[in-house]
Amino acid sequence: MNLREVVVAGIGETKFGKHTGRSITDIAAEACIKAIKDAGVGHRQVQVATGGYACQWNAPLGQYYALPQIVLREIGITGIPMLRTECGCATGSAAFRDVWYRIASGEYDVGLTFGVEQMNVADSGSIRHQISDHIPERDGDFGLTADGIYGLMARRMMEQNGVTRQQLARVVAKNRRFGARNPLAQFQDPVTVDQVLNARMISDPLTLYMCCGRGDGAAAAVLMDAATARRYRLKHVRVAANVLTSGSYPDDRDFVSFDGDVRAAEQAYEMAGIGPEDLDLAEVHDSFAPAEIKHYEDLGFCKPGEGGQFLDEGHSDLGGKIVVNTSGGLLSKGHVIGATGISQIGELVKQLRGSAGDRQVEGARVGLQHNSGGYVHTEFCACAINILTV
Repeated sequence: MNLREVVVAGIGETKFGKHTGRSITDIAAEACIKAIKDAGVGHRQVQVATGGYACQWNAPLGQYYALPQIVLREIGITGIPMLRTECGCATGSAAFRDVWYRIASGEYDVGLTFGVEQMNVADSGSIRHQISDHIPERDGDFGLTADGIYGLMARRMMEQNGVTRQQLARVVAKNRRFGARNPLAQFQDPVTVDQVLNARMISDPLTLYMCCGRGDGAAAAVLMDAATARRYRLKHVRVAANVLTSGSYPDDRDFVSFDGDVRAAEQAYEMAGIGPEDLDLAEVHDSFAPAEIKHYEDLGFCKPGEGGQFLDEGHSDLGGKIVVNTSGGLLSKGHVIGATGISQIGELVKQLRGSAGDRQVEGARVGLQHNSGGYVHTEFCACAINILTV
């Protein structure tokens, strides 16, 4: 199939953190309104919309499946196709992909995508047992939770690749420094390596600061085909590649690489016609500190086993080869599951527009977004990658 060129014409988001005094409808509507205004189009020009969220069992009237319709009605968008997506921590990216494909295929010309979550009031018990309390899989009950998984990974990386606790702490210190420059970040206080190392232990060797925090918030984007964007004379950022993979879950895979990441990256680079050496910056899924180092390698920023060295040599910081997580990443910006993927894209758009303030990557022209979701047998369930260019 010949796909049309798709661009991001508008972005909008809320601050990540606690919004306990607001409804989820209000939070999502704020991001959507900002994105539409940023795009410079009217809300009635939106032809299709997809919302992403994973934890909203407390949605209005219990209708968590109809949240896109509930949210968009508030801002005057009705009567068009509206869908919801859920794909673990890659939920926002899945929502973005849905609208991207509908425009790329020629089905629609202008679409709106948003991700939202109000995790501070979500029913964690119902999230844990979304299908039944009698499910036979008991991995979580035996401690194989997200922090447990990444604790095991970190230990394996330390043994096999020589990654150190100090390097894990440097990831956090770097991203918290970026987060301190981002007014939308959940955690805006910088931390030192020593503070990270001496924080409360969560899952050895991971301390509190090495784990992302959950929160409330929303992010949205307006997408359209390039011809429509040119007709409106809009300044836009091109989606050069959009890829979504699932895991292969091999029995012989170790804990120091994600096969889904490697395959998704290869497909994305081929689709965009570039290589990792052409990237200026990236937003990667650093839900836990060892993940960022792992992603350096799996996404081709450096050779396997050299992620710690890539970090130590400053290649992922301002002035480096590929500046990583200027938003603050999940470790500082926060991880609002439904909104994370679209928020990452929003950060890249700001950078490529040259409007990221004192965290701006000078001369940025090509950025990669990486967002993973779910976990089965040493592998992500989903890996989404977008490459954006100007």
